Amino acid sequence: MPNNVKVLLVDDNPMVLGLLRGAISPLAEVSTASDAADALLKAIDDTPDLLVSDYRMPGMDGRQLVEKLKSRPATAAISVILLATKADITEKLGLADPVDDFVEKPFFLREATQRIKRVIDKIALEKMAKERPADGIVRGNLSQMNVIDLVQSLEMGRKSCALTLTNENDKCEMYFSEGQVTHAAYGDLVGDEAVFKVLRWTGGNFQIDFEGKTTQQTTQLNTQGLLMEGLRLLDESKRDGGGSSEEEDVLLDT
Repeated sequence: MPNNVKVLLVDDNPMVLGLLRGAISPLAEVSTASDAADALLKAIDDTPDLLVSDYRMPGMDGRQLVEKLKSRPATAAISVILLATKADITEKLGLADPVDDFVEKPFFLREATQRIKRVIDKIALEKMAKERPADGIVRGNLSQMNVIDLVQSLEMGRKSCALTLTNENDKCEMYFSEGQVTHAAYGDLVGDEAVFKVLRWTGGNFQIDFEGKTTQQTTQLNTQGLLMEGLRLLDESKRDGGGSSEEEDVLLDT
């Protein structure tokens, strides 16, 4: 079920536009434009939460589109992902640009979708935090956003909070400071091992308390390290269990 994040996709290549739209539509509400001028009008008419745009386009390019949107108060807060070659990113674009992420061209569709999904999840979490009830606790189901997505979103948003995960009779508590996991407890397990154990959960519920704090420090790895090691262990267990092979991916070069 798509969440309430609105994405505007912009690319002058109809094949790339169609494939990206198909990949992102299950994750968000998607609209498309085939050039920057059309995208500008659509963004002003119905402001998206996230703009995913090709950089090199005839007429107005992706960077000029972003500059026009960022200069308008009504569209200044839009998150941005640009699709660009490595040379364009290092020579013409760069960290000074108001861009949340880059997808380097050529790219595999699956990898691009994962990078876009990370920003969609971060935006979804921000929206949930803004709309949280009077008790200040954000509640959700892990079928909406699994544990890996949640942890990534809290890291990207540099959040400080307590995350409580429940799955039937199992319960895990994780504490974040500025997006870094400082303490985790799951039954007898604490620290890194507790995090690794729950990363595989796809069912259950979560609660985020942005007032939740702890002085305990039980984790050894930073959040990125925990995710990378957790995913490695997850892949290992899938291979040992004879998990199905990955479906064929699509390389896009425009």
